[in-house]
Amino acid sequence: MATETNVLRETGHAMPQVVPYANPRAAAVTVPTSHGEKPKKFTGVDFKRWQQKMLFYLTTLNLARFLFEDAPNLKESEGDVESVSALEAWNHSDFLCRNYVLNGLADSLYNVYCEKKTAKELWESLDRKYKTEDAGAKKFLVGRFLDFKMVDSKPIHAEGMTLSESFQVVAIVEKLPPAWNDFKNYLKHKRKEMNIEELIVRLRIEEDNKSSER
Repeated sequence: MATETNVLRETGHAMPQVVPYANPRAAAVTVPTSHGEKPKKFTGVDFKRWQQKMLFYLTTLNLARFLFEDAPNLKESEGDVESVSALEAWNHSDFLCRNYVLNGLADSLYNVYCEKKTAKELWESLDRKYKTEDAGAKKFLVGRFLDFKMVDSKPIHAEGMTLSESFQVVAIVEKLPPAWNDFKNYLKHKRKEMNIEELIVRLRIEEDNKSSER
């Protein structure tokens, strides 16, 4: 086995020094210098996408677990140096995690959430607030889609909706105007499922046929 002196002589680099810890929990997380791209600041829109990017970013920093961990309990009987050191290390890493999340918020949101004491409390507060709003927005979107009216005098088209494609196809077919009943029944009895693009092509062909008949 090569000694440190031999390694230094052959490579020009000294062997790294390994410093053991009496308790691994007592060591604060070391943030790597090379990590993923920092997410853009969250402004209140597209929370799920921002949340996933921030979670990945914190994972590359070895800090993601502090989004879900409570501080270690330190009982009076455990007031030894090792336990106190472990708690201080946890608080330091939680401080880093919390501030990475806060710095990922727009200034207006930063001012609202900066009072949260831990990374977990902050993360859960954002999750409750914006996942609920996302769900409400989706319900509104479905309602707007189902309220969309198709009439004989209006060209057939599909509004861009962030719903499942199969749902959009069925909803569009169901919304066809009365003059399209025969074609609607034809589409509903087709065994092969269509995507939006195929449906639009068929609707345009049928609309052209109806225009020619007029």
